[in-house]
Amino acid sequence: MALAVALLVVFRWRRAGFDWDLFTSTLLGMRWGWLAAAVVIAFATYYGRALRWAVMIKHVKPNPNLWGLFFSTVIGFTAIVIFGRPGELVRPYLISIKERVSFSSQLAAWMLERICDLLSALLIFAFALVQVGRSGAKVGPTIQWAMKTGGYVAGVVGLLSVLVIFLLRQFSGQMQQRILGGLEILPERWRPKVEELVTSFVLGVESTRRRSGLLWLFLYTVLEWGLITLCYLALFRSFPALANLGFTDAFILIGFVAFGSLVQIPGVGGGVQVVSIVVLTEIFRLPLEIATGMALVIWCVTFVAIVPLGLLLLLDEGINWRKFKEMEGTTRV
Repeated sequence: MALAVALLVVFRWRRAGFDWDLFTSTLLGMRWGWLAAAVVIAFATYYGRALRWAVMIKHVKPNPNLWGLFFSTVIGFTAIVIFGRPGELVRPYLISIKERVSFSSQLAAWMLERICDLLSALLIFAFALVQVGRSGAKVGPTIQWAMKTGGYVAGVVGLLSVLVIFLLRQFSGQMQQRILGGLEILPERWRPKVEELVTSFVLGVESTRRRSGLLWLFLYTVLEWGLITLCYLALFRSFPALANLGFTDAFILIGFVAFGSLVQIPGVGGGVQVVSIVVLTEIFRLPLEIATGMALVIWCVTFVAIVPLGLLLLLDEGINWRKFKEMEGTTRV
């Protein structure tokens, strides 16, 4: 389904024919050892996320179960693949149950994780812009728009994200009082829940108030995106036509894919598959068929490969969606 949608968009954009023989030979000619290495590294990124989550909840759970966090992370990302963005809530909810902490405190950790990943993605995208600009490569209007608009978007969003963390870290008490004071305009039945979320989010940033916590948060974020880069490099090696690409090229592809996931590029849209195809054809000058095969494999390795393990963990733990509702009453708010 994802491949079909990607091809339809690209056909409309390129208005070109498609050599199915070249596409098939590209996939059949892959180096399967490198592909297996990419899958292993992709799985390692989920453990890296568990390590970082342990740092973010240390103020409410000093010694969380790392394997429990890893299993919850795998199940959570499986839910995202199956259900889309609503599945984002599964991971913090499941961790709150396993670690016996409040769901709202885990929502705070999830928000902090999003900010860390957003800042990392924007930083990599900024690097990609610089490298493409220095290369003097002639790109089409799609990439030109992304390069012109992306710099401003990355700068503004990155600055706002850093400002939010700084203010909450330095002035959490004062900001919490002002925000809670402003919530008086809300209806009485909504106010307690919103106040609880605000309080939990401010509490969630407590992990950054200590220098050691901030340092570990930074180191695990670097580890996470370093593993993502290694995964892309292994994917490059699995395709003979891309084997000569290196770290810089991986950063360029990751940067544009991250930006495309955040912003709908005119005439192309978002999504890993479509943006990958556009970047591989316009910047790296690969044939459409090879780029499409690569984009499909990237999507399968970085998103879909975790699903079988996630479903097995669900079955092993005897968890289903009805049980999530049953356990809700046992979770402390």
